[in-house]
Amino acid sequence: MSDLEMSSSDDASVDSSTEDNSSQESELQFSYDEETLIIRMFNLVGERWSLIAGRIPGRTAEEIEKYWNTRYSTSQ
Repeated sequence: MSDLEMSSSDDASVDSSTEDNSSQESELQFSYDEETLIIRMFNLVGERWSLIAGRIPGRTAEEIEKYWNTRYSTSQ
């Protein structure tokens, strides 16, 4: 393989991984049950994201906070 061919294939793999990460971050998918629990917990404990995340297996405090801020942010 020539240097040019190797270079273009390396670029393609970097581009696709970058797209995967950005699409994952922009589209946080939460089930109806998770949404309901987040709302209920927020009403009880406020912005204690780590406490809320502890009640939802597989979710991090950062995911919960990002979801809340994109979905229910009061700054409009």
